[in-house]
Amino acid sequence: MKQAISLSKNDNVATVLEEILKGEEVSIKGLDKTIIVIAKESIPAGHKIAVNDIEKSQIIIKYDNVIGRSMDKIKKGFHVHVHNVASCRTESNNGGE
Repeated sequence: MKQAISLSKNDNVATVLEEILKGEEVSIKGLDKTIIVIAKESIPAGHKIAVNDIEKSQIIIKYDNVIGRSMDKIKKGFHVHVHNVASCRTESNNGGE
């Protein structure tokens, strides 16, 4: 079984520790209990997997930190990355000018 890590009960994503192929089971550790998620698409090592359904415009939380906001609904088991997450840094940043 493939591995991923989550450090907070508030996290709605987990970081995969190795490449995950569509359909593989992912064991998410780091909390009081281990969660098993089925990957709905392939995910490169070091990227994130949704541990539950995430609504459009919902904040993305990794390691108990807000890292962005979803651009669309992201279903449990899908790849979470720049193609479906907008950085919160850009929401309040005008390019440093």
